[in-house]
Amino acid sequence: MQNFVYLLADRPGGEALAIDSGWETGPIVSAAKEVGVKVKFVVGTHSHFDHVSTLRELARALGAKVVAHERAPIDHDVSVKGGDVLIVGRNEIKVIYTPGHTEDSICLYDGENLFTGDTLFIGNCGRTDLPGGSTEEMFRSLHDVILKLPPSTIIYPGHDYGDVPFRKLGEEAQSNPVLSARTYAEFLGVP
Repeated sequence: MQNFVYLLADRPGGEALAIDSGWETGPIVSAAKEVGVKVKFVVGTHSHFDHVSTLRELARALGAKVVAHERAPIDHDVSVKGGDVLIVGRNEIKVIYTPGHTEDSICLYDGENLFTGDTLFIGNCGRTDLPGGSTEEMFRSLHDVILKLPPSTIIYPGHDYGDVPFRKLGEEAQSNPVLSARTYAEFLGVP
C-alpha cells in the first residue's frame, strides 16, 4: 500500500516521534538507533489498519507512548484533539484535527512541515467512502484548515501515491484538483 512512516527528531541524539507505524517496525527501530534518538511518542494519524496495526509493537520496541485522536477506536496512551501540542525536545508539534477520511484523522504540524496521514496526498486526498468518512468534512479540512497554512509548508503524505514524495503546499494547491476546487460542488465533481 506504499505507506510512508516518518521519524521526526528535534536533532540527532535528541527526542523524536514516529508518525504511523506501517507494516514493519524493524526499519523504524533501526533508524532511531542509527541517529541516536529517543522516541517519546508513536502517533497514529488515523485508525486504519495500514497505519496502526503495528503501533503498539513499535511503541514497546522504542519505549514510547502511543498517541491518537480522542475519537480513535484504537488502544493508545495519550488522547489528543485539535490544537493540542506534543513537546518533542525543543520542538512543538501541533495536532490539527482533519476529519473526512476518518472521524479521528489528524495532521501534525511543526511550523514548517505538515504530516497529513491520509487527509492529503500529492495529487489527491484520502477516500471518504469508507466507514467514518465524510466528503463534507474532507472539503472543510482541506479548504478551511490545511489551505490556511503558509504556502511554504512542506506536505508529507501517508502514502507514496504521487509523482513526488513531498511538495510545498503552495505548489500542491495549484496542481491538486481537490485543493483547487473552490466550492463544495466543484469538489464533488473532481474525478
